[in-house]
Amino acid sequence: MGQPKITELGTQSIRSLLLKYAMPGIIAMTAMSLYNMVDSIFIGHGVGAMALSGLTIAKPFMDICAAFGTLVGVGASSLVAIKLGEKDYRSANDVLANVVLLNVLLGALIMVVGLYFLDPILYAFGASDVTIEYARDYMEIILWGNILTHIYYGLNSMLRSMGHPKISMYATILAVALNVILDPIFIFVLDMGVRGAALATILSQFVAVIVELVIFLNPKEVIHFHRGIWRLKKDITMRALSIGMAPFLMHLAACFVVIVLNNQLKRYGDDMAIATFGITNRFIFFFVMIVMGIQQGMQPIVGYNYGAKLYDRMLRAFKLSVYCATCVMSCLFLFGEIWPEGFIRLFTHDEVLIAQSIAPARIMLAVMFAIGFPMITGNFYTSIGMAPKAIFLSLTRQVLFLIPLIIGLPLLFEQIGWSPIWGVWWSWPISDALSVMTAAFVINRDMRKFKFVNS
Repeated sequence: MGQPKITELGTQSIRSLLLKYAMPGIIAMTAMSLYNMVDSIFIGHGVGAMALSGLTIAKPFMDICAAFGTLVGVGASSLVAIKLGEKDYRSANDVLANVVLLNVLLGALIMVVGLYFLDPILYAFGASDVTIEYARDYMEIILWGNILTHIYYGLNSMLRSMGHPKISMYATILAVALNVILDPIFIFVLDMGVRGAALATILSQFVAVIVELVIFLNPKEVIHFHRGIWRLKKDITMRALSIGMAPFLMHLAACFVVIVLNNQLKRYGDDMAIATFGITNRFIFFFVMIVMGIQQGMQPIVGYNYGAKLYDRMLRAFKLSVYCATCVMSCLFLFGEIWPEGFIRLFTHDEVLIAQSIAPARIMLAVMFAIGFPMITGNFYTSIGMAPKAIFLSLTRQVLFLIPLIIGLPLLFEQIGWSPIWGVWWSWPISDALSVMTAAFVINRDMRKFKFVNS
């Protein structure tokens, strides 16, 4: 369980390592995305279309909370992988303690601020007088458990970087399985509605945290809890936060996109249009989470080999990850274009909503076959600690392309006599295409540089 297990990252074949490290992440992320889909299915069928719209309103707020967890968890796990590659085990243990302390502090701060300003935040995110009740009921429970959520995701990331991808997977699957079991009990049997769905989430994460703590309390682990590490260290904190800034800003930008999108849909459409986006986005999320599992498998391999200056192995891991991610997102594209009604009916039995959602779903998925490449590329730069490039790539699709298009394209459509809401839907594939071209331009130069170092 100790050092020999970690050094395999620099010796075993890249294909077998990516399979070993990515498969648990893929299984865990697939299970998590299935939970999100099942959660929405239970709410859509058990509470109604407006509750589904309310959940869509609450999602960017949840994602903002998760973004702060990502800021700490992903940054620290990348730093740990680099430290292990450098054989600096003392610093790796210090990173572990800083993960816990930072997550507790940030989680508590977000909980207090979020609960105090909950209604104004939800209205700003696109809630109406009809949907805010559902969004509020859901987010109150989620915010009360926010510290627990942060610790859960932070320790899960650390498990992968210290050579325990399967344990990380088991913890995630445990949380998901409990969630799926508790959801129908709380929603249908106890008639708790959306509050029941939120409570199921928090209770499931609590059980998973217990499992994670058992691993980190084991003194046989290279990285574990012990005396002398429980204090914030400025150098570690700032380094971890700088590395984690890219995925943090990506999550934050994604939240801001959803906020702008919800408001544009409410402006040019109605609550049903928001529900349409929520359904399609949940389906996209299922495949994106699989790619995130590939990213999780790639991250310790790339980080370790970068720290060990084994650049050829690092590049092979990157290229193989891009290939796998492209295959996954191509499946999303084909399914969504050929039979969108199939996944829409999973979430709702409302025939009006179903009919309204088919065309927007096809438009949103039009360039999804290529989007795995920029996703992996951004994570590659995060994994090797190149925060500025990772931040730039994380922001291009969301901030530089998608938000201006969401705002500007409906106005253009309106000027030429087309329905402006179609401008909102078409902003999605256009920004996807632009982000793919940007990622290709950035990575091409660095590929040549690393190949030159290897020669």
